[in-house]
Amino acid sequence: MTKKFDYYFCRMNYEPYIIGIAGGSASGKTSFLKDLKRNMPKGSVCIISQDNYYKPIEEQKIDENGQVNFDLPDSINRIQFYRDLISIRKGEEITIKEYTFNNRKKTPGLIRVQPAPIIIMEGLFIFHYEEIRKALDLRVFIDARDHVKLERRIKRDIEERGYPEQDVRYQWNNHVMPSYKKYLEPYRDDSHIIITNNSHYRKGLEVLVNHMKIHLPEHFSNRFIKAKIPAPKEN
Repeated sequence: MTKKFDYYFCRMNYEPYIIGIAGGSASGKTSFLKDLKRNMPKGSVCIISQDNYYKPIEEQKIDENGQVNFDLPDSINRIQFYRDLISIRKGEEITIKEYTFNNRKKTPGLIRVQPAPIIIMEGLFIFHYEEIRKALDLRVFIDARDHVKLERRIKRDIEERGYPEQDVRYQWNNHVMPSYKKYLEPYRDDSHIIITNNSHYRKGLEVLVNHMKIHLPEHFSNRFIKAKIPAPKEN
């Protein structure tokens, strides 16, 4: 059941500001978004993550070696992804089934996303999907060197998901990088803001927080606290 966010979208007829944040696998999108939301007033930002729209594994494409390829635009339920953007833009609460990265031991929960003055769409293919790209007011690209992303991906997938390193490297070479070159990198230079995250994103975070501040209604701007930007992390 949905409910209207009357204060902003009905009574004030407030049009939300929509930001798209894209970047390659292990570029640091998740950490960046956590810090970004932490530095904004409560309730001022909502995030819709592309990861939660993966189709079931039995609907995914198989490569020539019999391995599932999750790094293709068709791996996402693109229609529902866009429908949810339209709904939340109209001021409706949406409910999303959590994606568990095919972990059979984990029961997916339900994620309820409340409308907010600033909507963030996040994911690998949000610039490639034309209907999503056209809906964005601001396009942000999180960038990092390929070898940095690979090191992060290996560490994450081994420690958090229990994948063998050999499998991680296979996916990287055969799925992740070919997809990045074809469906993501071409949109890099067309982005409004490019944030480099080889070691830290401190300056980029500060720039985006300040930009978002000017797009908040006065109700939120009056509650805005000076951003607490995290210190750079060492490599």
